[in-house]
Amino acid sequence: MFSRRKRRPKSPDLLEAWECLDSGDIPGALRQLRVAGEDQPLGEVALVVGRAARTAGFDDLQQAAAALAERPEHAQALFDFGYACVERGLSYLAVPALREVLRGNPGRLGVVRELVSAYEREGRHREAVEELARHEADFTDWPDRYLLVFNAIMSGDLGLARRQHALLPDPEDEMWLPTRARQNRMLERAAALDGASALDPTDLRGWQYVLGGTVLGTLSPYGFDSGMTGRYAYLQDTPGQCLRGLLRLRTLLEATEARPRSVSLLPDRDSRILSLAAAELLDLPAEPFAPGREDTLVVAYDLNEVAGAADGPEILGQLFERAPGQVLHEHASSWTDAPVVTADSVTLLHQSVVAPWGEQLRGAADGGVERAPADDRPEPELAAEITGAEPDTDEGDGTGPDDSDEAFAAFAATVRGTWLRGDRARLTSSGPVPSSRFA
Repeated sequence: MFSRRKRRPKSPDLLEAWECLDSGDIPGALRQLRVAGEDQPLGEVALVVGRAARTAGFDDLQQAAAALAERPEHAQALFDFGYACVERGLSYLAVPALREVLRGNPGRLGVVRELVSAYEREGRHREAVEELARHEADFTDWPDRYLLVFNAIMSGDLGLARRQHALLPDPEDEMWLPTRARQNRMLERAAALDGASALDPTDLRGWQYVLGGTVLGTLSPYGFDSGMTGRYAYLQDTPGQCLRGLLRLRTLLEATEARPRSVSLLPDRDSRILSLAAAELLDLPAEPFAPGREDTLVVAYDLNEVAGAADGPEILGQLFERAPGQVLHEHASSWTDAPVVTADSVTLLHQSVVAPWGEQLRGAADGGVERAPADDRPEPELAAEITGAEPDTDEGDGTGPDDSDEAFAAFAATVRGTWLRGDRARLTSSGPVPSSRFA
């Protein structure tokens, strides 16, 4: 439809996105739409989105964009476009369209909920709170008050979350019961940390625990007050870093009196190497993972890598519900692409990581940089390199908070009564602690 009419956007920012499509660069066009901001003419945005959707084969989004391009002020066209954008993972494009619907049709709760969904997927929880609060007189407890509590927690406003949670009755529909229980646990974990953790916009360890029940073993020692707040961007991992994570895990198990009787081996090579090291360090037998096994430590290097292994997706599904005494430890967890299950213990949060035995970058003889080949030595040999290493104790640039063994041990003791409870639902947001993202 767009190509026959030769229609092109007029906005210079949108023309840059259009030119990306001329060269077949759909991701580049979508990045440019994000950079262009939310004040662009929605009819012209729809032209770009429709062309990208047609190329990608997203018929629903193409049709919604075509309708909006024809009638950019029509409420139904705006809503349908926003809905299709959310469904296709383009929530940032849905926000201005859905806000425009509400501007002309205030009080439409179905639109409010869709806008809140878009805000949530973008991590814009404070805006979701503000939108829901404007409609509190009209909304229902499930889902609207629940959403207000959830987004208050995710934005770091525990006072508002607790006040609204006290007004939230148990749901009549059983479908909400797991959600209710999950939210109860979040607030219980926050209460357990009261006075022991700052729970401010820089308290990464505290908020990781509140949101997902994850005890974060280490904080990145670089760039804490320059945008990273304890997370890594790109990391070339080392045996010493792996050992430090396992030592922190041992401290956590001791402080909480968790007593696994075995280490369960996951199917991917990275996890098997780390599992063998954990078994040696903790003096436990290692055996292949079995669903439902009790009192076992399941060790993953990176759960997203587990998902790509044979039987990986099935195993991750089996880890969603915690078996009695089962502990799931993940060494390197992606915070920009969160795994489908949330580990009980995580050594570090990263955007991109290369395992110590992976294809790491190194200095070349000519003074440049080259990629070294992966280390294909047997898994037990690489595991022994971890247990024989010196734990990394890099103090970095000195901008971060206290991440000493003593500080971690104190945190571990604090969570003893609330750790290892409930399911391992995926974390869909990084929560109240922001970090810089890199393309």
